Amino acid sequence: MTDPTNDRKIEHIRAIERDDRIDRDRRYFDRIHLSHRALPELSLDQIDTSVEFLGKKLSFPLLISSMTGGDHELIKTINRNLAIAAEQTGVALAVGSQRVMFTHPGARESFELRQYAPSALLLGNVGAVQLNCGFGLEQCQQAVDILQADGLYLHLNPLQEAIQPEGDIDFSGLSQKIAVLAGKLSVPVLLKEVGAGLSPQDIELGIAQGIRYFDLAGTGGTSWSRIEHHRTADSADLTGLRFQDWGIPTPLALQLAEPYQNSASFVASGGLRDGIDMVKSVILGASLCGVAAPFLKPAMESADAVVQSIEQLRREFKTAMFLLGMSDVNSLFMNRALILSER
Repeated sequence: MTDPTNDRKIEHIRAIERDDRIDRDRRYFDRIHLSHRALPELSLDQIDTSVEFLGKKLSFPLLISSMTGGDHELIKTINRNLAIAAEQTGVALAVGSQRVMFTHPGARESFELRQYAPSALLLGNVGAVQLNCGFGLEQCQQAVDILQADGLYLHLNPLQEAIQPEGDIDFSGLSQKIAVLAGKLSVPVLLKEVGAGLSPQDIELGIAQGIRYFDLAGTGGTSWSRIEHHRTADSADLTGLRFQDWGIPTPLALQLAEPYQNSASFVASGGLRDGIDMVKSVILGASLCGVAAPFLKPAMESADAVVQSIEQLRREFKTAMFLLGMSDVNSLFMNRALILSER
């Protein structure tokens, strides 16, 4: 008997491969225009792109965002190549949902990544709704331990679960369970959406429960609603398509999070396309920038292909800093004087 949780991981990848409109490519960051400096008054070689997050130094503020995990050779290859590349380039990596390793023990290998990334910042990942489905501290600690993770994502995906044929839809009372878990887990808990954004109300509720890290994961990139539409048995059910662009665009989510900067740190993900979008995200208040979809195909090929994609992003990020006259990432952070206009 096959495990639907395990098989679903490959189904997600195949859906992305055959439907290029799953990537909504909304380009929300293009509406933000930055102030170009013809006289930047510094050398490109002087620019320091490094940052610190969760106590680890990164070469620049890139997080390879959560993608996958499971007992398939393709998935194991993807995660291994991502981990090797993260280590070589000094960036962070978050794995896909680790729920599958509890229903299919063979999937554990896809999360045993510390051997490939001994010094990289690694984040585990469990669906928050699983706290209403029998998961607790024991399972979450196991997810952390197998990855030897530096933090644990609790992902929030009510839209995806509502569309998913076998979705878990009871999100009642989760905030209190999150608070209990965060108080006992061996590493920090980070709350993450999966492509519809976190509202100020979500952030306030999380902060009240002791959470200090949030991945806003706004709309504009991969649509998990559209992915799950491809898995519905009823071809007449178009709900997944109707909600494919539902949510808060990532730049707007960052702006809405600004009042909470003194209480929490934020990751920007969802629709970031290049190093310029990353710079704009930092200007809007992101401490880290998550990118996923652009790394999927390279990860299927080789670790070197992923490294090449990461280095391209780093060159773009550094070049944008140079053209803004900014010598380090701290000078970018929350520096709204660098924004000429938003439309």
